[in-house]
Amino acid sequence: MTTASRSVFDQRAADTLAMLEGAGQYKHLRVLESPMDAVVRIEGFGECACFCSNNYLGLANHPAVVQAGIEALEQFGAGTASVRFICGTFRPHLDLERTIARYMGTESSYTFVSCWNATEAVFPTFCEEGDIIISDELNHACIIDSMRLALQIKKGVHRTVYKHSNLDDLETRLIAARNNDDITGQVWVVTDGVFSMEGDIADLPGLRALCDKYDALLVVDDSHGHGVMGETGRGTHEHYGMVEGDGGPGSVDLFTGTLGKALGGAAGGFIAGSRTATELIVQRARPTLFSNALPVTVAASARAAIEILMDEPQRVAKLRDNVSYARHRIARAGFEVIDSPTAICPIIVGDTAKAIAMSKRLLELGVFVIGFGYPVVPEGTARLRVQISAAHEREHIDRLADALAKL
Repeated sequence: MTTASRSVFDQRAADTLAMLEGAGQYKHLRVLESPMDAVVRIEGFGECACFCSNNYLGLANHPAVVQAGIEALEQFGAGTASVRFICGTFRPHLDLERTIARYMGTESSYTFVSCWNATEAVFPTFCEEGDIIISDELNHACIIDSMRLALQIKKGVHRTVYKHSNLDDLETRLIAARNNDDITGQVWVVTDGVFSMEGDIADLPGLRALCDKYDALLVVDDSHGHGVMGETGRGTHEHYGMVEGDGGPGSVDLFTGTLGKALGGAAGGFIAGSRTATELIVQRARPTLFSNALPVTVAASARAAIEILMDEPQRVAKLRDNVSYARHRIARAGFEVIDSPTAICPIIVGDTAKAIAMSKRLLELGVFVIGFGYPVVPEGTARLRVQISAAHEREHIDRLADALAKL
């Protein structure tokens, strides 16, 4: 196609890509030539210590996880080739959903092909006219898009945002909602459990207390909390002693979560909560009514990963030890990292091009860390996001620190 015959879109897209390349902000997809692990083989760079994966417990290449997927593939084939209500549900889907509910401490769960799909199903399905959704300002993009979609397709749904982890600001907005004559339905408060870019955690007990005070439901996306937070890795609610039946101050009304991070590392997402909620999802949620089921291989592998986590809490203990050591070594290398009990260690560098250039240099030094900038994070807050795994040994973390020091 000649330049003269280019469409408006072609020219606009080409200009945008050229601008990103010129500004040093162009993202390059690295090709992995080995399974995900503490060390990966990258095309053009060889073996590198990996500190950019969400493989928090090192289960993505665990033999039992891999074998469970192989056996499911051999027994059930590739998948349903349709949606679940049309052609049926494989037994591994039900087995996984019962395992997730047991793991999360909820009555029920339901799976999707991704956590994005799971979260996208929540508010458009559950909200009705007169409802309001109150969201933390740093919530993940999937929560933001779920709210936007609910407002588009459901007449009279309202939305507001509270300052990040600011309970006083949240209470102000809850009071305003209760004094608003247009808010006649359900009040929803939604937050990440672990915030993926900051690495900090939501104050779930404080949120629960405010939700109880103002008759609101609490929704938590704990994708980065699974396998990381709490004594046995059940999530941010376990970190606070809020697992149902454990004698804590109360639990969360609805969770969304992922199977693509600590819980197997492949793909898939879920909601976990009351049976009433999951049944309404089955009956009305567009992402399950119009999209294929989770591949059965992933369902079986994810279940195996969760069983391993519940049987081997020492993996969570090792992850905590690794996180503590990594934060210490990063500080000794001359970088300040945001303090947090999570496995996410962001190093703020400011400029997007600088973060990407630092990431490339680290890769040349045999360390795989990704630089994040706008639009993933706000302008001026670009960062290297270091992520720690139970699969890492001290020698891997030392290699990271030595490479950072060379920067």
